[in-house]
Amino acid sequence: MGFEIVILWSDLLIWLLVAAGVALGVLIARNPPLLAAWRRVGANRIGMASATVLLAFVLVGLLDSLHYRVALEGKPGQKVQYAVEVLSVLDALATPLRTRNEKTYSEPFATRLYAKETIDVPGQGSVREYPRLKHGGQHLGEREGEVAADAGFTAFRAVALAFVVWMALAGLAARVAGDGNTDGWRRIWRGDTAFAWNAVLIACGLILLIAVPLFSLSGQYHVFGTDKVGQDVFYQVLKSVRTGLIIGLVTTLVMLPLAVLLGIVAGYFRGWADDVIQYVYTVLNSIPGVLLIAAAVLMMQVVIDTHPQWFSTAAERADLRLLALCFILGITSWTGLCRLLRGETLKLRELEYIQAAQAFGVSNGRIILRHILPNLMHIVIIALVMDFSGLVLAEAVLSYVGIGVDPSMTSFGTMINNARMELGREPVVWWSLAAAFSAMFILVLAANLFADAVRDAFDPRAA
Repeated sequence: MGFEIVILWSDLLIWLLVAAGVALGVLIARNPPLLAAWRRVGANRIGMASATVLLAFVLVGLLDSLHYRVALEGKPGQKVQYAVEVLSVLDALATPLRTRNEKTYSEPFATRLYAKETIDVPGQGSVREYPRLKHGGQHLGEREGEVAADAGFTAFRAVALAFVVWMALAGLAARVAGDGNTDGWRRIWRGDTAFAWNAVLIACGLILLIAVPLFSLSGQYHVFGTDKVGQDVFYQVLKSVRTGLIIGLVTTLVMLPLAVLLGIVAGYFRGWADDVIQYVYTVLNSIPGVLLIAAAVLMMQVVIDTHPQWFSTAAERADLRLLALCFILGITSWTGLCRLLRGETLKLRELEYIQAAQAFGVSNGRIILRHILPNLMHIVIIALVMDFSGLVLAEAVLSYVGIGVDPSMTSFGTMINNARMELGREPVVWWSLAAAFSAMFILVLAANLFADAVRDAFDPRAA
């Protein structure tokens, strides 16, 4: 076999979350109240359009969570040795973006570097000139002035391909929505379907209209330019998606048990348990979050630096720091949800059916599992979906101040941090910051819009 499968801890957690999502889907299908709530989410056009965008980001993150190491060439009969560099399926699919590096900065769709250099020209001696890129626009040869026409023609062909793919998806949706193709089309575009197929198809069309031309053009040009070391910015944006998803999802996995358990215990049992839990989250909230996170991250970094034998590759080292950051963010961000659940539990425990269960001698654990927890799930779901975007932004801020993910790991925060000094150049290098900001803006906006749809569907006061 020409490669060795590598399973990082973050990969394991991501795929466990996927399995948990599938199991949750089965549970929802068997629970009529939950199924009815999620059907209301499915009927929300804005929510379904944003969910489609989120699924596109999730697909990129999952492709980047299948890691392997390539086998090195060796003599027959010798033990197979594997490369130190850990790659992913996304890296394999984006090999041209990963390997076609330039010397330094270049603008989007440029054919020459962004800065002049002294080069030797036969018959002219040494002159100051913008050197030609090694990869960007090389297929044009001497026809550098035809970049716009060539890129436009390539984009036109890609748009035609995107339209064909979209028509296939629309035909499949029409068959699902109606008995016949024509009936399904009519029901979808009139909005007569229980599921918002029209919003999903429009979102898919926009994604294909943007993604297919981008990937088509990226084989010939640096569509988002290159950074200081000549790496393609579009490739960095793709690699940052997985980091943002891990920060949002794994941190949620850490904070959820603490918030739910302590919030219910404080609100249901009250007394000294309530006092202790309130004291704990009040103390945590009194410490500035950035300082607490910075102290924890720096302590973890010392542990990592003093134990290099724990890691066989740089990817494992960066992965541990990423998980440590998720754990630290989870430990410091559970207090808001805990306080919210405590207040709701205090209200629920005074209701008649809870007091009747206590009067009949039902155990506290059974009351919590059968009556309290199900009536809190709408708050938990709403809070978790809405916290996702905040955690993605938190990673960007922490990486910007130097206490985020490992510098060797690409994220939106590290891209923005690296672009900070580029804004002081003359002329300004703007494309790295613009690409990172745009991708993060789309991800966070889609998450917030989907959170609004979930809130509207699960909030009983909105019914």
